[in-house]
Amino acid sequence: MASFAPAFSNMSATAPKASPYCGCLFFTSGALARGMNRLAEASFAPTGIAPSYAFLLMTVNREPGISPGEAAEQIALTPSTVTRLVEKLEAKRLLEREADGRHVRLHPTPASLELDPTLRAAWSQLFDRYQALLGPDLSQTLTQQSADAIARLDRAG
Repeated sequence: MASFAPAFSNMSATAPKASPYCGCLFFTSGALARGMNRLAEASFAPTGIAPSYAFLLMTVNREPGISPGEAAEQIALTPSTVTRLVEKLEAKRLLEREADGRHVRLHPTPASLELDPTLRAAWSQLFDRYQALLGPDLSQTLTQQSADAIARLDRAG
């Protein structure tokens, strides 16, 4: 069995040297996600709402009556994860579910709509934080290339 050793010749001079896995997309994307999650948690902490919940609320506030499946697609979470988030946000009286025949629709509550500007300010702060750390060019490149990679992986199944 041949061993897999990725080529490191194209890596940036500033790439982390501590790990033998820094040339692996799985490893580096996970590490990037954990770093971004730390920034997001810090940015959304003043709202009292975790980032995933906040993005779901902002989605429902922007599109009242959206289905959980549509919301899941927009925030790149599985439908089962969105269902769990909805249940917790319902318990906090920030979302309401409405049965529409066989379909479920999500609606914001007045408390959710009142919280929306605070959530959007936290999102803006997150954007400012990662741009300050990464620079605007790298931030935009990483965002676009990540979105492209996600689309390709989604198409591949």
